[in-house]
Amino acid sequence: AEWGEWYYAVSNSNGLTHMSGADGDVRSKFTSTGALDNSADPNFRAINDRYPVFGLSVDYGSVGTSSVNSVFSLFLSQRDSIQFDDTGSGVQPVQSLWATQYANDLDALSALYGNFRDVFNGCVSLDSKVTTDAVAAGGQDYLTIVSLAVRQMFAAFQVAGTTANPYIFMKEISSNGNMNTVDVIYPLMPAMLYFNPSWFKLLLNPIFQVQDDGQWLQPYAIHDIGLHFPNATGHADGVDGYYPLEECGNMVIMALAYAQKTGDTGYLSQHYALLKQWTGFLVDMALIPANQISTDDFAGALTNQTDLALKGIIGIQAMSVIANMTGNAADGANFSSIATSYIAQWQNLGIAQNANPPHTTLSYGQNDTHGLLYNLYADALVQTHLVPRSVYEMQSDFYPTVANEYGVPLDTRHVYSKNDWEMWCAAISNADTRSMFIGTLAKWIGATSTGGPATDLFDTVTGGYAQQAGLPAFQARPVVGGWFSLLALNATGIPA
Repeated sequence: AEWGEWYYAVSNSNGLTHMSGADGDVRSKFTSTGALDNSADPNFRAINDRYPVFGLSVDYGSVGTSSVNSVFSLFLSQRDSIQFDDTGSGVQPVQSLWATQYANDLDALSALYGNFRDVFNGCVSLDSKVTTDAVAAGGQDYLTIVSLAVRQMFAAFQVAGTTANPYIFMKEISSNGNMNTVDVIYPLMPAMLYFNPSWFKLLLNPIFQVQDDGQWLQPYAIHDIGLHFPNATGHADGVDGYYPLEECGNMVIMALAYAQKTGDTGYLSQHYALLKQWTGFLVDMALIPANQISTDDFAGALTNQTDLALKGIIGIQAMSVIANMTGNAADGANFSSIATSYIAQWQNLGIAQNANPPHTTLSYGQNDTHGLLYNLYADALVQTHLVPRSVYEMQSDFYPTVANEYGVPLDTRHVYSKNDWEMWCAAISNADTRSMFIGTLAKWIGATSTGGPATDLFDTVTGGYAQQAGLPAFQARPVVGGWFSLLALNATGIPA
């Protein structure tokens, strides 16, 4: 963090001592005396100049059979956290939500210590729920997977605004720092729907707002709301990443998913004009996609992407559902008719019918190619009931035939994969294929040579980072929320 104040704290007690200074001096003092000397080093300097540290020590005295503990906390105070136009009067600082609740930083710290036991018990309860639900849905291996995702996903969020008008802002970590990137929110959607669907709206609100307010002049959905965190300053000039089919489909599907989980049809009515506008773009582009990139932009642009086309077609049917939920029956019938026609044509264009076994292609007509058909998950999630069961069965039977030691490649261009998309495919596969996806990902977690926070882009042969010139070593990205794919569905497996 490049701004704010850090607090390193512990509850006061008779045995508490502290000391700042060179790391060797502070550690030597403690190891030689069992305490620190309450001195402060006033010589502020670079971190590599005799490594300044700040130490806290608590002397418990003689400890008997009862447990003794202390709570040490590291608190970053960023009262002004985001640059955003949340009033229509221009870009201005938006406070962190917590900062609107406490007069100063020490009040916030005091509240942490005063409520620590309740907060701790709440965390234990949440972990217990995730454990129970994950094991029930996918066994111990699935628990291994999702247990790594919870805090990594939420760590990318900044909750800001006021209790009356809250927002969640998100950083696209370890790529370019974009804010509230639509195609990064889309893969983490399952976790938000599982944990708290009402919070999902707080992620979507800033995206809708900049477009409702006329801060985006293109007919298709925006890619992000700011180039670099924490500046959600939009793209009023109309210049942003060009992901038209990707983001239009994502926004329509996500809006419907939120409304279905919460019953908030008013949200759909509020944004109906934009959603219908974006669906018009899908009608024009989805069946025969022009040369463009998808969310997997690192893999390059491609014409007639089979999976990207499917996203758009499902998005059209999702808009039909939205129209019917909001009293727009004529729109509902029209969009459903278009989607039904498109999905029939899509099966002729995007399936290698004569392959053994048959499967969808990476791009229309390229029958020697294949890829993860992860956008099929949306059909099951928002229950558009558009894609025939036979497509689910076909893909489920196909994936094990192209699996490597640590998973199924994203497509035939490379041996790397995206494990968020793998888990989307797992959730809508038969039991054996689902176990294959879960088992290889759990195996990768135990064997990978990657260090640090979990990566979502990895080599399915070596288990290391994806090996391609120019590819970033993705780390700590919130897209691991996609690992909760099984827990967001009403029922896992191939839809009836």
